[in-house]
Amino acid sequence: MHYSLRFEWLGMVFDISTILMILVTSLAVLFMCLGLTRSLTSATPGGAQNVMEWIVDFVTGITKSYITPKKAAGFVTLALTLLLYIFLGNQLGLLFNVNTAHHNGQGHEVSQQVKDMLTISTNDEMKQQKVEKLEEELNSTDPHAHGVVIGWWKSPTATPSVTFALALIVLLYAHYLGIKKSFGGWLKHTFLNPIHILEEFIIKPLTLPLRLFGNIFAGEVLIAFLLSVGIFGSIPLFIWLGYSVFVGSVQAFIFTTLAMVYLSQQVNEEH
Repeated sequence: MHYSLRFEWLGMVFDISTILMILVTSLAVLFMCLGLTRSLTSATPGGAQNVMEWIVDFVTGITKSYITPKKAAGFVTLALTLLLYIFLGNQLGLLFNVNTAHHNGQGHEVSQQVKDMLTISTNDEMKQQKVEKLEEELNSTDPHAHGVVIGWWKSPTATPSVTFALALIVLLYAHYLGIKKSFGGWLKHTFLNPIHILEEFIIKPLTLPLRLFGNIFAGEVLIAFLLSVGIFGSIPLFIWLGYSVFVGSVQAFIFTTLAMVYLSQQVNEEH
């Protein structure tokens, strides 16, 4: 089991490793775009520009498939950002894992502040259970035990709060566009049909983020298991890593496509 350092602020709990990976992913997208667009030219483009143009054309194709052509151009930037962020975020956890092992003994005592950050909980009973388990692992005399392992590097999309935040941004933006286009039409579309109420406030907010989170989290759990097996897991690990790259790419495509579908339902004239 991997722990995460967390802190509480204004009644909210923040995961330090998740914040770190959100920042790393954002910087990766920024540097990738800057690197691919450093030498733009209207003449024969180089390899980097060709890659960027292919990505933009691919995203433009997704957008125009669902949003009317005269409006699609305004959503290409959003679709491009979603695709690159989710794609790179999905792959980061496949590169390597950064974990630190901590245990009591031999003059290396874990401070009370760190213990508090590892056991933050919503109620006292659950916190006490976490404290007891933490102390047991810290003081374990099992020579094969690693103590308390704190995870620092993972795919940000393997954290539900990240995928739910991405989905919330897309869905709120879609409703904003619907209200901006026609408040009466948005009310009629959203609330007059019970199926639409279920779809807009339960199905979409749950399926969009959980599909992404479930696939990436499950992949990283299996990778961690194969790494723990040692040499016997090397061949399955190699195969699974290749498959995980494919799954991460497909999930980025699916999330971006569904985002454009949900936006199109609010902005297209026929809706």
